[in-house]
Amino acid sequence: MSQRKKSNTSFLLQGSILAAASLISRVIGMLYRLPVTNIIGDVGNDYYSCAFEIYNIFLLISSFSLPLAVSKLVSARISRGEKTNAFRIVKGAFVFAAISGTIAALIVFFGAEFITGTLLKTPMSIYALKVLSPTLVIVAMLGVLRGYFQGLGSMVPSAISQVIEQIINALVSMGAAYYLFGYGKKVGDALGQPEKYAAAYGAAGSTLGTCVGAAAGLLFLFFVFYAYRSARKKRNSRDRSTKTETYMDVAKILILTILPVLLSTTIYNISGILDQGIFKNLILLKGYSKDEEEVFWGVFSGKYKLLINVPISIASALSASCVPNLAASYANRKMDVVRHQIQAAMRFNMIVVFPCTVGMAVLASPIMQLLLKDSSPLAGRMLQVGAAAILFFSVSTLSNGILQGINRMRVPVWNAAVSLGLHLVFLTLLLWVFDLNIYAVVYANIFFAFLMCILNGIAIKRYSGYIMDVINIFILPGISSLIMGIVVYFSYQGLYKASESNALATFLSIGIGVVVYGICMLQGGLTEEDILKFPKGASIVRLAKKLHLLKSHDYTRE
Repeated sequence: MSQRKKSNTSFLLQGSILAAASLISRVIGMLYRLPVTNIIGDVGNDYYSCAFEIYNIFLLISSFSLPLAVSKLVSARISRGEKTNAFRIVKGAFVFAAISGTIAALIVFFGAEFITGTLLKTPMSIYALKVLSPTLVIVAMLGVLRGYFQGLGSMVPSAISQVIEQIINALVSMGAAYYLFGYGKKVGDALGQPEKYAAAYGAAGSTLGTCVGAAAGLLFLFFVFYAYRSARKKRNSRDRSTKTETYMDVAKILILTILPVLLSTTIYNISGILDQGIFKNLILLKGYSKDEEEVFWGVFSGKYKLLINVPISIASALSASCVPNLAASYANRKMDVVRHQIQAAMRFNMIVVFPCTVGMAVLASPIMQLLLKDSSPLAGRMLQVGAAAILFFSVSTLSNGILQGINRMRVPVWNAAVSLGLHLVFLTLLLWVFDLNIYAVVYANIFFAFLMCILNGIAIKRYSGYIMDVINIFILPGISSLIMGIVVYFSYQGLYKASESNALATFLSIGIGVVVYGICMLQGGLTEEDILKFPKGASIVRLAKKLHLLKSHDYTRE
């Protein structure tokens, strides 16, 4: 097998491991949010999401860029045989994480009242935010270790830690939300607002799970890191460094690498808290009640975003896994390998994300009823019109990672800033002029992600020479997904009329959709070479050949 094929297969395999773990984590997260949502309600989800948006901003500023920066720097040094310098990056990053995480945690804890009450008009989320504040330190340390293992080319420790983190998170969140919801009701009885305080304390209980889960993930990675010490010492003895970097050098390199990623990710993700601030202020000026505003945002953040983030997590995992590989190939000026890695990542992403987008749109209300027990027109319609966000956010997330991997760190910053500015204007227009209430936020988010896709795509072509294979990346998965969507729609309608069971009709329709999409892709969209790169690819190839479904042609043929 050629070096290029080995490289493609290796990072796709590692990306698949991380994507599978992210998907499992998201599914666990979605499943535990169901009972939590039933406990704290839409109002509690509003308080929870407000606290989480604030937490996410401080996480972005303090340490979110650490895993990506550490993996990129470690990978580049390992590829040059500089084992000692790679480990020095990790030690320097630990110091940075401890300092930045602690500062962020203190600001959040002591500034919680001002941020939640004055800025975001959601004072009852103060309890959830204060509980979240220590998590900033824990996640910063966790990010360094994940970045280190990813830089070594192994996604397994990060993948396992994600699953452990989410399992503990789920168990603690459900238990703490239930207990504190009841306690908050007692507190609220004395103050004349039992429902509000019950929701607020319940939301705080849910955020406690985030903190404890992150701590469990960190303990696991520390154990692996400690167990790996002998192999690390042996590897460092074969160091080929011509110069050992000082810790001052490490600090400068870390800051110069982190700042562009930090700016990019902050601008890219800050739209959530800005959306919340603009929406909650303008919606009240438009004459909606405070209760309506809380329900709108509760459904948007606790149901709609919860569901669309599951498939988007695959793109996030691919982005994390492709950065160290692209960085190593780019550092060694292997541009042919770089272009083929970009092609493989984009194609794999679209093969998975396109059917998810169409499926969510077609089965929007049935999925909401099945998973979140919500048959309201608001929830179903929101997921139906907003499903396109899955596609655009997946592409923009992956393209951000690609640009960072080829050392164009500033480009996503500029693209995100331009997109964010236009997004905020578009959101204000939809809210104030067209009075679209919460749907304005949905449409504006799609618009933001779409702009990022266009701008990042232009930049990737410019800096890597990569020319996108539109037919194999977009058109074939798109056509297959549309055929699947039509079949799924009519299957659900027929099955529901026959069984009068939403759960049965939804599950069977999804199963039918998977089969139809698979057959469509095998008839022209997927080659044997493509499938062999997927987890259990050899088994899928054997089955497809037995059923005479695999069409042999190679779109990568040179």
